[in-house]
Amino acid sequence: MANNNGNKMSREEAGRKGGEATAKNHDKEFYQEIGRKGGEATSESHDKDFYEEIGRKGGESRGNQNNND
Repeated sequence: MANNNGNKMSREEAGRKGGEATAKNHDKEFYQEIGRKGGEATSESHDKDFYEEIGRKGGESRGNQNNND
């Protein structure tokens, strides 16, 4: 992979370009469907403790954000 300058493209740049191309080729329903599938797969492979932990971490993060405002 090379960018316009003939240099190798970074992973970041390749990912960005790929994401932009995907966004041009797919609509909102596509993203909703892959999000639903990902949520189902996550729920099948994780238990209640997993969701409790990510909820706790998210709550702590939001609490820290609100204290810095």
